[in-house]
Amino acid sequence: MDKIISILKPTGMTSNDVVGKARKILKIKKIGHTGTLDPDAAGVLPICIGRATKVSELILNKEKSYLCELTLGASTDTYDSSGEILFKVPDDFEYKEEDIRKAFESQIGDIEQYPPKYSALKVNGKRMCDLVRSGREDEIVLKPRKVTIKKIEILSIEGNKIRFYVECSKGTYIRSICYDIGEILGCGGHMSFLLRTSSGKFNLENSITFEELEKFVEDGTVEDHAFDIDYTLDFYPKIVLRDNAVKYYSNGGIIESYRFDEKNYTDKDEYVRVYSHEGFIGVGRLIRENGKVSVKSDKIFV
Repeated sequence: MDKIISILKPTGMTSNDVVGKARKILKIKKIGHTGTLDPDAAGVLPICIGRATKVSELILNKEKSYLCELTLGASTDTYDSSGEILFKVPDDFEYKEEDIRKAFESQIGDIEQYPPKYSALKVNGKRMCDLVRSGREDEIVLKPRKVTIKKIEILSIEGNKIRFYVECSKGTYIRSICYDIGEILGCGGHMSFLLRTSSGKFNLENSITFEELEKFVEDGTVEDHAFDIDYTLDFYPKIVLRDNAVKYYSNGGIIESYRFDEKNYTDKDEYVRVYSHEGFIGVGRLIRENGKVSVKSDKIFV
């Protein structure tokens, strides 16, 4: 099977746990996830199977969306409710809605964000969370990273509990948003709930639970709930090769545009989806020389 399946990850599992369980259910070794989702978080986690693992980084690079609950009044070392409390305000601390909304406004657009030390980001080949747990925290020098918060919307404010929706770029830590808002307000804050609602083209509606995956495997319908590799690549324009060009292209040859039966790329495009008349072949890179356009294979999926 060379497909993509979007799993609804339950809380308490790492992304690697999800891959391990999927391997057992599907009895397929070549499976990879498309980026870590915190163990305490639930929601959409696409997994790539077989040759589809070649597009995992393309899915990883797409925008994400989340539903989150921020609890104000205490900050933790992990920036979420699983961590040790580092700071806590008195119970009579007054949370002002106007201040809360202003703090959220500071998180919109292109921002510089510091990741949590308890994260899978690597320092000298070691995950930061592993360095912290092994007492080597002094090896970590946190550096801000530019991320884009496309949309952030407060859904409700109930005392010190704020529920919000966010659409953001890859690499954004929702835990850091919660921590930073708590710092702005001077009361501390941590993430107390997180649900990823989408990752690129995958969402809650087209994702399945492990229980459903097991059922679909048993009744032989699992491929009906899986997605073809090119489902995630429709942001690339498309070309269709003539039949006599397919073998040469698949072996690494460069094909000139007069051997394309169909094409819809523009002068600005660099990569294209490449098809034969029988189906999807892979991703190709366009080459422009001496006024001519050719295509060379970048990723082959056949």
